[in-house]
Amino acid sequence: MNLHEYQGKEILASFGVRIQRGIVAHNKKEAVDAAKQLTQETGTSWHVIKAQVHAGGRGKGGGVKLAKNLKEVESIAEEIIGMNLVTPQTSAEGKKVHQVLVAEDVYYPGDSDTEEYYMSVLLNRAESRVMIMYSPEGGMDIEEVADKTPHLIFTEEIDPATGLLPFQARKIAFNLGLSGTAFKEMTRFVSSLYKAYEQSDASLFEINPVLKTSDDKILAVDAKVSLDDNALFRRKQYAEMRDLREENPIEVEARAVGLNYVDLDGNVGCMVNGAGLAMATMDLIKMAGGEPANFLDVGGTADAKRVEEAFRIILKDANVKAILINIFGGIVRCDRVAQGVVDAYKNMGDAIKVPIIVRLQGTNAELAKEILDNSGLAVHSAVQFQEAADKVKEVLA
Repeated sequence: MNLHEYQGKEILASFGVRIQRGIVAHNKKEAVDAAKQLTQETGTSWHVIKAQVHAGGRGKGGGVKLAKNLKEVESIAEEIIGMNLVTPQTSAEGKKVHQVLVAEDVYYPGDSDTEEYYMSVLLNRAESRVMIMYSPEGGMDIEEVADKTPHLIFTEEIDPATGLLPFQARKIAFNLGLSGTAFKEMTRFVSSLYKAYEQSDASLFEINPVLKTSDDKILAVDAKVSLDDNALFRRKQYAEMRDLREENPIEVEARAVGLNYVDLDGNVGCMVNGAGLAMATMDLIKMAGGEPANFLDVGGTADAKRVEEAFRIILKDANVKAILINIFGGIVRCDRVAQGVVDAYKNMGDAIKVPIIVRLQGTNAELAKEILDNSGLAVHSAVQFQEAADKVKEVLA
């Protein structure tokens, strides 16, 4: 689950990480009120207006602007709120901005003695360890830094048995070229950041930039945070931060009816039980010359109602030219799935206008094939994996 910048900063602050302070606003009046409040609390007279969408590169799309007075705060907020923000990480249509973060300006006027760093905490799956990635070249695309100056990318892997050790935090501060007060500030920053990552069950904390001010304060100017969906049951305060407006509407609908669905860009819809079989089915589709349009795991209860819901979800994608149902009947009987397919097909009537290939293996597979073959519906039944692949190729031809 992705979070907005202001939500990520709330989590960081709760673990003692110093942040660029800000207040969320949903209209220009709230933006002006937020700016006035920040001026009273921090003394800042300039403010940064930041679009709150789940995408990076907001500044490149005009979603981050500096306001030097209240009139500019009002006009910039009015301009950004409601716009479709297009960034390198959005589609061509962009994302609609529903709110902005009015933040204090932490770059002191006329001050050139500031430094920007990059830092992220994420899981290194190859090593089964959490990794802190950091660079003295912050404030720009880390991919570009890695491409042009890879020697400026550092990593520190954390042993899960011990967690982040003090010497590792000091090593990070040293590699960033810090000393004195800034060195101590950075070690505290790193330790608090790691604690926030670990205790929020996050999959990513990315801070770009981490700023060193001229008076040697270290703070997070931005925050890109992704939490592990599977751990939200024990982090209910974070689950409430979910902004469904930022997520794929089809995936939101699928989640609401208990289906595991991920939208993809292909032309063959998949309906499968089990994540492993789903991945194999997607490979099968590619080998047959198609492209998977989705990942959809119906689980172990593929009855008529569930199959019908899965059909409706898949068919919301106009790019789908065929649907492959690949079910292994272990817990669920194949004949029950077959009857579910037939009932769902009849209930939906003319809504299904694409070929359907059904491969059922396992308990009562032969009976399931008889049900499909005798249904009188335009359903192609298959027994073997290769047979299903051949039928996918045939209907796409």
